[in-house]
Amino acid sequence: MGLYNKWCDATKNKDKRKRYWTYVEKHGGRDDIRDDLAETIRSHYGRLELIAEDVKRLGYKVAAKILSESMPQTVKGRSGDLGEILATELVEEEIGLRVPVRRLRYKDGRNMAMRGDDFIGAGYDKAGEKLWLLKGEAKSNKSLGKSTVTSARKVLDRDNGRCTPDSLLFVANRLLESNDADDNALGRSLRDEVGLKSLRADRIDHMLFTISGNGPHASLKDDLDATGTNRDHYVVNIHVADHQDFIAAIYKKAEDLGDE
Repeated sequence: MGLYNKWCDATKNKDKRKRYWTYVEKHGGRDDIRDDLAETIRSHYGRLELIAEDVKRLGYKVAAKILSESMPQTVKGRSGDLGEILATELVEEEIGLRVPVRRLRYKDGRNMAMRGDDFIGAGYDKAGEKLWLLKGEAKSNKSLGKSTVTSARKVLDRDNGRCTPDSLLFVANRLLESNDADDNALGRSLRDEVGLKSLRADRIDHMLFTISGNGPHASLKDDLDATGTNRDHYVVNIHVADHQDFIAAIYKKAEDLGDE
């Protein structure tokens, strides 16, 4: 069972190519996913096998310090990163596209936001032949409002709705560095797309992902209603009432590798 199935109750509405998904924590859901979410967060900052190697060589305390050095220490930084992490997991769990590069591993500084698209999903159509992309923008707010939603939509619409070339090249180049042949093939497809721009809008989905303390603001549905029908649109909200306390607690758990 995936992270979201254990953690939240979902309400999913669909109108043609527009999907409006809202999630509310189940009673006891947070307890059920606490350990898994902490490990997921760690995996977005470093490969789990490297963390395990640090533990083996240096012990839990030093390994935890190394891990902590890659994680943001500011409230804003952790909130933004967690939005991207949860969005990535949702895309892979609920949509079936890959988010093939954990880009938080490549930050210039742990408290700095990365430039470019927040997350890119990639894969192929049902026949396994034609490239399919998802361009995503993630927002994490104690109180979500219209200005944040409007700003996120503006980012999704820039570059004629395409993934920005620098973001797509970043993902492509990381995949081409892999030793996996499937990664290489996908990376080549992405790199080719940067030059050819051959994908039609109907094969570049958009997702506006939000996690907030006040739940789904009315502007989210208004925003979705105003979008076109030339691509699949996903507008998502995760309602976590104690938004900031939740983030602080889950990062504390992620940084704690234990002692056994």
